[in-house]
Amino acid sequence: MLVQLTVALAVGAPVAAGQESGAAAREPTSFHRDVRPILQASCLGCHQPARAKGRLVLTTYDDLMKGGEDGASVVPGKPDESLLIELVTTPDDIPPEMPEEGDPLTPEAVDTIRRWIAEGAIDDTPESLAHPFTMERPPVYARPPVVSALDFSPDGRLLALSGFHEVLLHRADGSGLVGRLVGLSERIESVAFSPDGSRLAVAGGLPARMGELQVWDVRERELRLSLPVTFDTIYGASWSPDGTVIAFGCADNTLRAIDVETGAEVLYQGAHADWVLDTAFSTDGSHLVSVGRDRTLKLTKVATQQFIDNITSITPGALKGGLIAVDRHPTRDELLVGGADGAPKVYRMYREKKRVIGDDYNLIRAYAALPGRVFAVEWSPDGEHFIAGSSHAGTGEVRVYRASEEAPVWTFESPRPVYAVAFHLGGATVAAAGADGVVRLFAADDGRLLREFAAAPLEGSTRTGSDGRDAVADANTNEHEDS
Repeated sequence: MLVQLTVALAVGAPVAAGQESGAAAREPTSFHRDVRPILQASCLGCHQPARAKGRLVLTTYDDLMKGGEDGASVVPGKPDESLLIELVTTPDDIPPEMPEEGDPLTPEAVDTIRRWIAEGAIDDTPESLAHPFTMERPPVYARPPVVSALDFSPDGRLLALSGFHEVLLHRADGSGLVGRLVGLSERIESVAFSPDGSRLAVAGGLPARMGELQVWDVRERELRLSLPVTFDTIYGASWSPDGTVIAFGCADNTLRAIDVETGAEVLYQGAHADWVLDTAFSTDGSHLVSVGRDRTLKLTKVATQQFIDNITSITPGALKGGLIAVDRHPTRDELLVGGADGAPKVYRMYREKKRVIGDDYNLIRAYAALPGRVFAVEWSPDGEHFIAGSSHAGTGEVRVYRASEEAPVWTFESPRPVYAVAFHLGGATVAAAGADGVVRLFAADDGRLLREFAAAPLEGSTRTGSDGRDAVADANTNEHEDS
């Protein structure tokens, strides 16, 4: 009996497996699971609400079916009559019309889109994802968003703040919101004005799905470049001194840089062993430095993409945890870094003598440690001071240091973690923000609180003071009630 059962199972197993394989093969092609990721990776750089070439938007199913200036993109059930298929394929060896930037779709990707159309082009988008944010329909906040990045414009007029799916442009004195740059990336990790202030680089993405680098025209509030890159958020955007190249770090352990005008990759370096979190160029733009979770500060030559040196010590245990932030001195090739050990440090960029195991020769000075991890650092415009912000056990701290002294000039104890800090152009004011979504402006010399305001407008707020204090009060009230 046991033998008969064993034989029956052995004979039946291939049949059952074959039935399962057939069922899987017959599973309908999904727009949300199969087609949308292809469009997201290859097409949304040119066809999204903030940048719709040919008036064609491919962000959602409804946008795709609406088509563009050349008519409908998809004819359900008829892939050979669908403009989308015509645009991404070609009968000859010449490249297809789409995508205009990047590699053509793979045959497998084209076949997936073709099968979806042939099966009726059914929409299976979850309701929660069916209506993305746009410039005309920006995010609505019940409380201020976490601010992970901020930057003052070079002319001192604007303060850019990270939000959810957007960058918020405030007047630099905190007196009002003047613009909202809404894009694809739900998480914004870095914002950086170009040296002339005409453009804004934004690094972020959709966590665990896509990284994106955005370049905005600040005056026109228009998205000039949207570059999908890797499959996770990207970090630490920085501009070359001449404003022609943007560098950034990736969660795939790579350091990359692109040409601002074309979006073409001009640098790819894989020397890091963990996420690359921040970048900075040398004073002449010939070299690029990067910091990451692998506890290193690395030097790369831009022209050759060659990894040159570990600026920090390579001795095991010399560094306590990863490095998170780096900023280059305004006039010298000296690097201010911060990370998991809480102690801001300044390093010389270029090694002047042979490395000896155990040394940390490039270290110029270490400063009194902040509590927790340092998430942000920045030099003052004259290079005589710097600011640092940290996070520790649900609270944070802001400190301004004199570059020549280890102890801070002043300290502000924040009720929530601090993730972003910056000096204003004139050097008299500094800004700090973080987990509570409240932006605080301080006098740089003595730490006096000059103004605080919510990073974003709040839904249903009945108090709308121009200085933002009422919105902050509402946010604090909501947080108290939630706790």
